[in-house]
Amino acid sequence: MYSTLRSLLFRLPAETAHDLTLDVLGTAGRVGLVERFNRLPPRLPVKVMGLDFPNPVGLAAGLDKNAQAVDGLAALGFGFIEVGTVTPKPQSGNPKPRMFRLPEQQAIINRMGFNNLGVDAMLAHLDKVKYQGVLGINIGKNAVTPVEQAVDDYLYCLRKVYSRASYVTVNLSSPNTPGLRTLQYGEALQALLEQIKRTQLTLADEQGRYVPIAIKIAPDMTPEELALVANTLVEQGMDAVIATNTTLARDAVADLPHGNEAGGLSGGPLTQASTEVIRLLAQELNGRLPIIGVGGILCGADAAAKVAAGASLVQLYSGFIYRGPTLIREAVDAIAGQ
Repeated sequence: MYSTLRSLLFRLPAETAHDLTLDVLGTAGRVGLVERFNRLPPRLPVKVMGLDFPNPVGLAAGLDKNAQAVDGLAALGFGFIEVGTVTPKPQSGNPKPRMFRLPEQQAIINRMGFNNLGVDAMLAHLDKVKYQGVLGINIGKNAVTPVEQAVDDYLYCLRKVYSRASYVTVNLSSPNTPGLRTLQYGEALQALLEQIKRTQLTLADEQGRYVPIAIKIAPDMTPEELALVANTLVEQGMDAVIATNTTLARDAVADLPHGNEAGGLSGGPLTQASTEVIRLLAQELNGRLPIIGVGGILCGADAAAKVAAGASLVQLYSGFIYRGPTLIREAVDAIAGQ
């Protein structure tokens, strides 16, 4: 059924199909239609970051930036949903076209640029959501905010979403906001995380509830850089690391139509690179911090490989667009069968 639907959607421009799918899922979720047509994966409970997940296969941030289709997406069987990236103020993102399919590699290139309606609009959408499961909220900075003042945007969003999130992800690794990835390194990372941790603990004290914080990192790091980042995350008291965001590498797609478009590449070409980052992180962290694995999960075996490499949870994005809800069940089954 999904393959037929996909063939129709893939006749549309990528972003048009994306928006249409969210609109349909949002409506179907609100009226309870999704459950009638979808077979849920088996339960495979896991506890990570102090949170109870019904299964370890979640939806990555980027698909539902404004939390407009949470109920519909959750009804497909995800063990958790991550919405965003959201910024303090609404922003339109980069000029269109800015999303490109590369079907030969089951890949996507996007340079969306954190297009979203702003954190207040997201919270208004969440006010109408029935979903009671694990909800991650991914936060970023506005493009007009100088990198030197990025912490102000992150702290603003953290304070806004804290009471609504099961966990919060700090996105430092999108390649589509100029200068953002520089925050992943050295003194800039340490200074940012110090303030985020301080604010997290203050909010936990004020609200009587501790909300874990995960940091999402890029795949385009050397092993030495990964080791430094891993130790900084531990030293600053972060609760998890998400590996990885999209890549700037183009070796696998350079000869394909759209292969040289600017932006972040996700899907098949990222599979092995992301899994290798997870493996290196797991060696360096040695159990001190859980890893959420994302990047190029196109089949159940890809999900199981990320868990075998050291991930406690996994997330889907491009693979979900190419494979649909079947991939959720397949990933849960593969992880369960390890």
